[in-house]
Amino acid sequence: MQKIIIIIAAMSTVVFTGAALGTSSVNLTQGVTDISQRVYDLHMVILTICAIIGLVVFGAMLYAIINHRKSKGATAAQFHESTKVEVLWTVIPFFILIGMAIPATTTLIEMEDNSAADITIKITGSQWKWHYQYFEHDFGFYSLLATPQEQIQNVSTKGENYLLEVDKPLVIPTNKKIRFLITADDVIHSWWVPAFAVKQDANPGFINEAWTRVNEPGIYRGQCAELCGKDHGFMPVVVRALPQEEYDAWLSAQLQHVAKEKQEEQQALASTLTMEESMALGEKTYIARCAACHQVGGEGIAGAFPKIKGSPIALGDVGAHIDVVVNGKPGTAMQAFANQLSAKELAAVITYERNAWGNNTGDIVQVSDVKPEAK
Repeated sequence: MQKIIIIIAAMSTVVFTGAALGTSSVNLTQGVTDISQRVYDLHMVILTICAIIGLVVFGAMLYAIINHRKSKGATAAQFHESTKVEVLWTVIPFFILIGMAIPATTTLIEMEDNSAADITIKITGSQWKWHYQYFEHDFGFYSLLATPQEQIQNVSTKGENYLLEVDKPLVIPTNKKIRFLITADDVIHSWWVPAFAVKQDANPGFINEAWTRVNEPGIYRGQCAELCGKDHGFMPVVVRALPQEEYDAWLSAQLQHVAKEKQEEQQALASTLTMEESMALGEKTYIARCAACHQVGGEGIAGAFPKIKGSPIALGDVGAHIDVVVNGKPGTAMQAFANQLSAKELAAVITYERNAWGNNTGDIVQVSDVKPEAK
């Protein structure tokens, strides 16, 4: 009997310790939305129910094994069937399952209710970054990993938010229902923010939906949760939730910045870039957008990404080089950068690729060469 008490006490400890691990890093995230809190509460309730069932079942088994063993002279009971027992072990699990299914189903239904949204944002996964498009205001931006290459290559000490930091986070207001339209333009990605209880696949050619309503201002981090390729681990999600007044100020600044960029692009069409200016801007753009695949020194990755250093594309016809960078190359991982970079950045990065690492073609690509239709 003493052994039985010890075993049952140990199993009880597991049950109650599970409840105590509410804030543990090994447990689910409680989150910052009403839905995420409901998901967490359901998880804890059902985990506790399952643990108690396990305690009862295995406790009864251990009791029977220890107290009714042959060495103690126990004799097995002889009976064919018991209608009462069969009814009990059918009806009791039925009501337990119904009791768990009803709150779980209502929560799932609410998680899928995207109606009456205050803001709609289209999220597009693209190797290996996210693009956010604000439908109501017709503007958007790309969000890229901001962790320095020195940390990734173990040259310097890793920061607090290693691989979970971006140059431009998604910004949303608090206490507003935000509807997400999630897709991809190359391979399957998955947009995941644990604090929101949102994890939705981004499939090329399809639109999946999700929504959130964040109660508390703050910065919330997530990742691509689908094995999407070579740089899958370098595709973080960062969401910044702001009070309405701060969000309005941010939105106004973004719209002004977009208008300024369009004006500057028109002015750039009439200007001429120097080699020094192009190489400086081109190097910065290349490291931020191209180095992950083609490497910092332009060597590429054998069998995966072609090298640019000494390559036919960088040393050949400049028009073909422009076409590849601007429009991409179908059937490969080479994306179209026409909508990802400004015309000035496009011209500069092509100039850089044609003159860095000993390529030295002497070609200087101008904004008008990249976007002649804008003349």
